[in-house]
Amino acid sequence: MKLMKVIDFAHSLLKESVTKKEIVVDATVGNGYDTEFLANLVGPKGRVFGFDIQKMAIEQAKRYLAEKTCTENIVLINKGHETLKDSIPEQYHGQVAGAIFNLGYLPGGDKQIITHGNTTINALKQLLEIMKPGALIVLVIYHGHPGGEIERDQVLNFVQTIDQKKAHVLQYQFINQINQPPFVIAIEKR
Repeated sequence: MKLMKVIDFAHSLLKESVTKKEIVVDATVGNGYDTEFLANLVGPKGRVFGFDIQKMAIEQAKRYLAEKTCTENIVLINKGHETLKDSIPEQYHGQVAGAIFNLGYLPGGDKQIITHGNTTINALKQLLEIMKPGALIVLVIYHGHPGGEIERDQVLNFVQTIDQKKAHVLQYQFINQINQPPFVIAIEKR
C-alpha cells in the first residue's frame, strides 16, 4: 500500500462512506472539483449542496460542472458554509451522509479571502446536527497562508473537544514535510 496524498485520502474516506442517492455537502465549492467528485458519488438521484461566499467561485464552478457532469443533482449556494443548516431544506435534515471542506483560499483567487475558524466551527456544529449516524465530514486543512495557522488551531481545538460518544475524529498528516503541508481531519458521526 502506498501512502495517499491528502486530497486522495479525503476522497477515499468519502468513497467508503457515501453511496448513490445520498445527500452530501461541499462546504467550500471553489473551482468545483470536489463538487464534481461528490456528484459522481451520489449519482443523478442523490443531491449535492455546495457553498461558497465568492460569486466568482460559484460562476466558475457552474461552468466547470456543466462541462464535466450532470448538474441536475447539484445546488450551488452563494453563501458561507455557516448558513448550511438554514440553506439546506429541512426535508434533508437527518439524511446528510457526507461533507467536505477545503480550508484556505480559492486557488487562483484573491488570497485575502480565506476561510475562518469561527465560521468553519459553526458549520461543523450544524452538520453534526443534520447528518445521519455514520455520516462523515472530511476537512482538508491548508494552513500555509496568512490566517491559516489561526484557523487550523481553532478547528483542531474544537474537534478535540467533540464528545467521543457523538463522533470519532481522525487526523491524517505527513509529519516530516516542510512548508506547512495540508492535512486531513475526518469526523464520523456516531
